[in-house]
Amino acid sequence: MAQMTLSKGKLARMDRLSGKRGVIAAAAMDQRGSLLKAIAKERGCDPKEITDQMMQEFKTAVSKVLTPHATAILLDPEWGLPAAKARAKNSGLLLSYEKSGYDNTRPGRLPDLLDGVSARDIVNMGGDAVKILIYYSPDDERPVKDIKHAFIRRIGAECEYCEIPFFLEFVTYDPKGGDEKGLDYAKRKPDLVVKSMEEYSKPEYNVDVLKVEVPINMKFVGGAKSNKTGQVAYDRAQAKEIFQKSYKAAKRPFIYLSAGVSDDEFRETLELAQEAGVPFNGVLCGRATWKDGIPVYAKKGLKAFEDWLADRGVKNIEALNVILGKAAHPWHERYGGRDKIAAA
Repeated sequence: MAQMTLSKGKLARMDRLSGKRGVIAAAAMDQRGSLLKAIAKERGCDPKEITDQMMQEFKTAVSKVLTPHATAILLDPEWGLPAAKARAKNSGLLLSYEKSGYDNTRPGRLPDLLDGVSARDIVNMGGDAVKILIYYSPDDERPVKDIKHAFIRRIGAECEYCEIPFFLEFVTYDPKGGDEKGLDYAKRKPDLVVKSMEEYSKPEYNVDVLKVEVPINMKFVGGAKSNKTGQVAYDRAQAKEIFQKSYKAAKRPFIYLSAGVSDDEFRETLELAQEAGVPFNGVLCGRATWKDGIPVYAKKGLKAFEDWLADRGVKNIEALNVILGKAAHPWHERYGGRDKIAAA
């Protein structure tokens, strides 16, 4: 860990993104195409009928109601800037840099960046961090991996120059197009996540925080509440060993993403990580917190959605905060402590 350094500019922004203990308890609201389609589905209309105003007010409601209970929020420059202004005073801001809805059927699910936006622009928008999502598999063909590695190195260098933290979210996938929600993939997932964490922990990428999938699929853990089918990829002891292996693979602070699972399943997963003794550094949680409010917004309107958020949404995020208070560790532990960073 001694080789890790952090500039004063990055340190100040990391402090804005985390709580007093140095734990990152962030909400995610940068969904774009998927959110638009979900609202349209619940309204029973064509996605083209979902207006910019609707997207902005949905995001603004989430930001206004939930950020008093979060250390930061992740938004997008396309529809999320009004929501950024509505966030709580002490809540930091991450902004997405990648395009949403790019053609994931392309070979290798190659990434792309927003047109007309740079890391410097994200700084000028008030962002405290740049977030990139990339689909990645250690099983990708070498030319595909070379493209993705170079892509991340460029962004890392850009963020380093602008002194803005770089949060990298990688989502593993099957390059051969297999069922990524099935039992066979659940058995392969630990190795994919561990190898991806190892790769993007390398100093050449200048990643400051890894936003990672949990290395197991809770739906296939023996005896888990989330296991509704009885199919088992790993028993509880094996799952805890996998958590430990993934932690040891990380050489950067890392936080868990909810990956669209229910709030109950995500909490159960974090409790298992705690049981495994994994000192993760927080969460960046989106759909698990607010996705059940989409039908409320679509069918009953903004006020009903805000009321739902103030009740169910806040309860969801507070329940996560309870777990984080017990299980999550300060991100600066990965550097040997905040004082050592400041001294550097």
